[in-house]
Amino acid sequence: MTATPTLPSDPIDRQSDSDWRLFLRMWPYIYQHRAALVLPLILLVPLSLSNALQPVLIGQAISLIRQEPVMGFLDGRTLQGGLNLLVGLLVVTVLIRLLLDGFQSYLVQAVGQKITADIRNDLFTHVTSLAVRFFDRTPVGKLITRITSDVDALGDVFSTGAVGIITDVFSIVVLLVVMFTMQWQLALMLLCLLLPVTWLIIYFQQQFRKANYKAREHLSELNAALQENVAGINVVQLFRRERYNAEMYRHTNQKYITAVDTTIFYDSAVSSTLEWISLVAIGGVLWLGGLLVMQEALTFGTLATFILFAQRLFDPLRQFADKFTAIQAGLTAVERITDLFTVPVEIRDPEGVGREEVGSQAVKGEGVGHGAVGPDTFPTTHLPTYPPTHPLTHPSTHPLTKASEICFDHVTFGYKADEPVLKDLTFTIRPGEKVALVGPTGAGKSSIIRLLCRLYDINQGAILLDGVDLRDLPQAELRRRMAVVLQDGFLFAGDVKSNITLGEDYPRSAVIEAAKQTNIHGLIEQLPQGYDTELRERGTNLSGGQKQLLAFARAAIRNPGILVLDEATANLDVGTEAMIQQALERLLEGRTAIIIAHRLSTIRHVDRILVLKHGELVEQGTHDELLAQEGLYSSLYRLQRLGA
Repeated sequence: MTATPTLPSDPIDRQSDSDWRLFLRMWPYIYQHRAALVLPLILLVPLSLSNALQPVLIGQAISLIRQEPVMGFLDGRTLQGGLNLLVGLLVVTVLIRLLLDGFQSYLVQAVGQKITADIRNDLFTHVTSLAVRFFDRTPVGKLITRITSDVDALGDVFSTGAVGIITDVFSIVVLLVVMFTMQWQLALMLLCLLLPVTWLIIYFQQQFRKANYKAREHLSELNAALQENVAGINVVQLFRRERYNAEMYRHTNQKYITAVDTTIFYDSAVSSTLEWISLVAIGGVLWLGGLLVMQEALTFGTLATFILFAQRLFDPLRQFADKFTAIQAGLTAVERITDLFTVPVEIRDPEGVGREEVGSQAVKGEGVGHGAVGPDTFPTTHLPTYPPTHPLTHPSTHPLTKASEICFDHVTFGYKADEPVLKDLTFTIRPGEKVALVGPTGAGKSSIIRLLCRLYDINQGAILLDGVDLRDLPQAELRRRMAVVLQDGFLFAGDVKSNITLGEDYPRSAVIEAAKQTNIHGLIEQLPQGYDTELRERGTNLSGGQKQLLAFARAAIRNPGILVLDEATANLDVGTEAMIQQALERLLEGRTAIIIAHRLSTIRHVDRILVLKHGELVEQGTHDELLAQEGLYSSLYRLQRLGA
């Protein structure tokens, strides 16, 4: 049995990926929107040139006033004429930045939001396709943090960082070219100052990344604790655990704050370093430039130009410092999201059966894109694929799915490799047969249902449906052929009708007919808006019995060939249970049925009873036959009668 996939518990200990590899992982999504990035990149040219020309124009104005040598386009002009030209050109550069800077920022952020939405969609699709085994071990709060907070942080990389870094690098290159053209000694001095500060930024970046990863892990723990306490609020209050849980939450919160303080330290270190080095650069220009001026090797106008260059050269790095937190948080998010993307989808359809490509980023006919796979990309090709939706019609016209034969052939299964729940289990349920599963707690009854629905894959043996291994059937086909009513029917926020159809395209008349078949139509009609009544999260504005009856209607409308009832009437009162018995008789007619019930009196009339103990089939037969055997079933039945 393979190890249960979970999110990494301590990702800080592993070696962090380089920024370049992280960028390559985002590349398929960027490539998909490459056309929208062309214009923002083109706008870099006028923006960078206008930024580099402004110091030159100001320096030429000073040289013109001091009657020093000026550039050729000012030769022969009067002082007033030259100043007017320089002021006019300066205004043009300012207007270019005013008009284009905001427009470029808007375009970049718009693309960033689209990319973020695509990643969020693909991540949700991937997570909802993972095996139930994954959710058994992974706190819900951690998943929510990765799909919401981490993806939002990743969006900041696209909207404020990715193209912004390109802008900053391009501006630095243009400034260096202009500086070396004008005066190479001062340009070389500024370049020499630029190199060590770049190294310092890279160092602080690495330290910030580690601290930020740890902070986001603690944030995940905070969200997981919050979700757990909200979900279990009844137990928290009934057993007076408010103070104890609050102390646990405070402890987790303190760890998060400590980690955040560390990120703030490195963020502040970057900003202070840049401020210090920019002042050193200006001082260096004044010192070296002053010497050159005294040697008459440099004009005052050029010195003023380089003082402005010293400020402008570090402006891109200063802007990078402003984006530093967002960029590093985004790169951390890439690592965390990749951890989730790389969790394999265990339950897969057979290759080549009804495949349709899923995902908002699917790139067809391209060598790079959503489908690109490799160590440097999000491994998104393992997103689930599904066959076309089965055409649904009115239950009265939609033929009953064929009652199937179910065969467990030497099945062994365990949630942990060394703890088998089912041991070499073999039995066959004939088409149309009604079979009950009975046994003490932990005998493996619910595990049989989960394996039959293929929420888990078996470790050994085979489960056959009409002679076909479940693993050779598309999941949509398997789900279409059976319906399951659980003990606690989960209801979604939405109206009553949508909770019966679950997104399928059934007409309203079909919904009403299914409700009538399960004797819940009258109860629904008594609701304020009938079938259009809005249900709160988990259906808290319905009683437990009403929620369970909706689950029966949900099964009835699908007209399945196999019906599975897992303690389906356990939450019903005597009156409600009696009301649904007649509906159940109609619902079970002509179908293969598997029924799990702890109240043995409710399964007396099934065709066969399978008695399980410690994952093994120990008895089977009708109710009367098993009583006559004086075995485990007889003991359980007599104990229940004695308790009654």
